[in-house]
Amino acid sequence: MSDPYEAEVPRVWLDAEIAAHTSRSRANLELVVVGLGALVVSLAQSVLVPVLGILPAKLHTSAGNVSWLLTSTLLVAAVSVPIMGRLGDMFGKRRMLLVAVGALTVGSLITAMTSNIALLIVGRAIQGASAAAIPLGISLLAALMPRERVASSIALISAMLGVGGSLGLPLAGFVAENADFHVLFWITSAAGLVAFLGILTIVPESAGRVGGRVDLVGAVLLAAGLVCLMLPLAQSSAWGWSDPKVSILLASSAVLLAVFGWSQTRIREPLVDLQALRRKPIVATNIASILFGFALFASFIGTAAYVEAPTESGYGFGSSLLVGGLAMLPSGLAMLLLSPVAARLIRLRGAPQTLALGAALVAVGWLLRIVWSGSLFEVIVGTTVVGMGTGVGYAAIPSMINAHTPPTEIGAANGLNSLFRSLGSTLASAVGGSLLAANTVIIGAFAVPSLAAYRELFAICAVASLLAAVVVLLVPRHATHGEPGSPVDLAEPTTPSRATPVTSLD
Repeated sequence: MSDPYEAEVPRVWLDAEIAAHTSRSRANLELVVVGLGALVVSLAQSVLVPVLGILPAKLHTSAGNVSWLLTSTLLVAAVSVPIMGRLGDMFGKRRMLLVAVGALTVGSLITAMTSNIALLIVGRAIQGASAAAIPLGISLLAALMPRERVASSIALISAMLGVGGSLGLPLAGFVAENADFHVLFWITSAAGLVAFLGILTIVPESAGRVGGRVDLVGAVLLAAGLVCLMLPLAQSSAWGWSDPKVSILLASSAVLLAVFGWSQTRIREPLVDLQALRRKPIVATNIASILFGFALFASFIGTAAYVEAPTESGYGFGSSLLVGGLAMLPSGLAMLLLSPVAARLIRLRGAPQTLALGAALVAVGWLLRIVWSGSLFEVIVGTTVVGMGTGVGYAAIPSMINAHTPPTEIGAANGLNSLFRSLGSTLASAVGGSLLAANTVIIGAFAVPSLAAYRELFAICAVASLLAAVVVLLVPRHATHGEPGSPVDLAEPTTPSRATPVTSLD
């Protein structure tokens, strides 16, 4: 007669293998739907850029009014990202992720169904709240993914920042040449709805919610300070730096943010943990994020318009909107393909060295754009190298943030980091727009930026990237999550994650 104990062994291990396969399949589904949400959010932020020039005529309004389609999104994003990150720590990252993706869907539907400029601005403002989806997705997956997949999952979601933008430009160019611009918003609303339903039905809530009361005073002060900071930067090309509004708003921003900082040290449950924000690794990472945000957005404004410029400019190729957008596509694909490579580098060399490598690649790409730009192929090669470096760097940034942040504050920390990246993009728009507008060549009845202006912008980007590399190399490889004496590698997650089921014969 056979021993029932021996007969049980294969069945137990088979059950464990089935459970492990189910866990992997579930993790894949969660990654897909969260990644889709991040991709659509990034896509929605960039699709309007190529078609802005044609909208005043189509909407029968001024170019100044049309510019608010971008500015409104930027302002709401700046305010909502840090606040929703903190709310995610308090009440659930999945819950706030659903709010963010829901805002994208609702805002897209509004903009898809109207040509009224006021309603379009309202819809775009609602879309701005969706910017919180990327840091919330990063924080949620850090808690949900199996331990060995945390780094690669975070790298993939981070890459969506650039992938969505790179896909948005050719998509917008194609639609502008073949259909009504409202099609862009129908696409983002449909994709947003799919992502919302996927997250709702597939992704569970993470553990570790801290609860508490919302710091309303701090939220109002932070919102007002950020609006006063971002508004003059976003509108600098339209207003001009000498406009009194710019200096008044920037001064108001400094006062409001100072009062906000003072308030955060006086209450029990602050909106922002200033002690955590002052840690050397966090400071270095956020500085690098500003520089990387600058480099990525400068690539957007320095590529499509560059190749679309007429040949009489001395550098352009007279390309169509579609070709101008497609010039960015290899850059986005490089970010996507390099995300698993970046995750492996983080495990082998640590996030600081990986981020420094990405910054160095970005600098090389910008140098190529300065000295090697005689053909469309050469421009695409330089832009792709910038994308490769940006993808590697963006993959390493959340790992550095998570490694040096307590588990109960990861959502807020990633939200603030996304705010710094957004600040870098806004600075690129302001500085780049001013540079390109100050040095132009006249072609017929139109003025276009000169080659020297573009090269000056590219040189600034290269220097900024090298500074980012120097800054992050000062960060130690290991982290303590605020608990001295317990070093943890940067690639490790900061929250308990699901592991492969282990069964016992006892």
